[in-house]
Amino acid sequence: MIQKKHKINPTKYFFSPKIFLIAMLFYLALVAIPVVFTLGASFFHLSSLHHIISLQQNTFLLLGQSALMAFLIALLSTFFGTLLGFLLYQTKVPFQNFFKIALLIPLFISPYILAVAWKDFFFFFFNNTHSISSYLGVILVLSSIFTPLSMLIIGSALSHIHQKIVESALMITAFPKVFFRLILPLIKPALLSSFVLIFIFSISEFSVPAFFGVKVFTTEIFTQFAAFYNHSLAITQSVLLILISMTLLLAERKHIANAPFFSLGEKGSSTQLYHFKNLKWVSFLFISIWFFITVILPFTFLILQSFKNGFAPFIQAFELLKPSFSPSIMLAFISALIIVFIGFSAAYISEIQKKNHFQWALLLLFAFPSTILGISLIKFYNRPLLDFIYSGYAILVIAYVGKFSFIAAKLIANALKQIPPSLDEAAQIQGISFFKRLQSIFIPLLMPTLFISFIISFILSLGELGTSIMIYPPGTEIMPIKVFTIMANAPQSLTSSMTLIQLSLTLLLISSFYFIGKPFTKNHFRK
Repeated sequence: MIQKKHKINPTKYFFSPKIFLIAMLFYLALVAIPVVFTLGASFFHLSSLHHIISLQQNTFLLLGQSALMAFLIALLSTFFGTLLGFLLYQTKVPFQNFFKIALLIPLFISPYILAVAWKDFFFFFFNNTHSISSYLGVILVLSSIFTPLSMLIIGSALSHIHQKIVESALMITAFPKVFFRLILPLIKPALLSSFVLIFIFSISEFSVPAFFGVKVFTTEIFTQFAAFYNHSLAITQSVLLILISMTLLLAERKHIANAPFFSLGEKGSSTQLYHFKNLKWVSFLFISIWFFITVILPFTFLILQSFKNGFAPFIQAFELLKPSFSPSIMLAFISALIIVFIGFSAAYISEIQKKNHFQWALLLLFAFPSTILGISLIKFYNRPLLDFIYSGYAILVIAYVGKFSFIAAKLIANALKQIPPSLDEAAQIQGISFFKRLQSIFIPLLMPTLFISFIISFILSLGELGTSIMIYPPGTEIMPIKVFTIMANAPQSLTSSMTLIQLSLTLLLISSFYFIGKPFTKNHFRK
């Protein structure tokens, strides 16, 4: 007797569970539609059309300067990211795993914290900050922040090169030729993705230029909107920035959408490791110097400057920031939970159902400049019917969800790729419901990634400034806003102390989450 094989119903397998549909509608209704509606309405308004025609030459000159600055940052970050990615992912270097994690620190800390730290460095040695408060200073600080992102993208691409191809090439020619004629062409998509993403992030950055007092396009948009109340001109200028970002994203959409640049690593992946006996310690020295310059040095001088005049500035800074601790932590916690839920929904739809529309919406809003996202939310929610959102913390949660959900989606999507489809298919054959499969298969296997996604989302939400400064309601107190507004007229030691307190609180919370969640994630991971 021939046993009948069970077949999986494709319609059932690719059916969107209601919970994911709710997540997608929530994101579209509260984040995407307000942005599209505001920008669309402003763009087609007669006054905005007039502004596009009558934009002054200075506007395009400032845009060109900002684009040149972003180009140099992207170029430097991609160059050093390629070098670090190759050394850490393709060669044997002492303390390799430590450096892979430690070098990421600048990427997940608020940019203006590093700006304050570098300003302290120059103030400590030269007793002035003129040289760092310039375009060159912005380029150096942002390059140190975005180089780890490039390292992740390119390191991941290098790890995916089939080792037999490289081994065959090395049998007939020297390594330099293999690197320039084989390896570099193979990772060209990763190089382009790195350059485009960092260019977009750099031209959209607000906090570092604003802190250094450097006039760039994003600070000009903020000035027109918040200082001169020239909303139509600010949105018209925003359209120019959006057009640049969208053009670059669409040109590289295939490579960027598939780039695993927020991956936690891939189990079972094999990679070619090169052994350079003569260059091993030279590589270690270069990585150590980079770590010292980008991580140890700025934070050391942040501490020195904080306590230069004794403990009084630190105590004063603590008293000023203490009322903002609870609301900031609670706001970041709630935002991180929602971000992980949205990210998981987008990752499931993308990887299991093979539909990328939701993840593309997350990517587009992730690439939006923070100031433009803030303006869009203000223009949409500032009406009597939606005042309950506009006048409370809800608008900040919406902004953080819109800004950071793509990161969680990429992390979780990369983890989903590592789960064999046969596990879910076997469970479906047994007639196990979706929510039972979610509880027994997906969540246990994804728990470490979900936990890391939550921590990263929490850190980014806790330190977000660019969007928060545009939309924070009167009477609310959150740390980034309080630090940024007080530091404008505060002594350098008080500014450093407030920044050090924010950094210390962030590290303390990360450590607490790690020790609380470690046993829980381990238990799930072993199941």
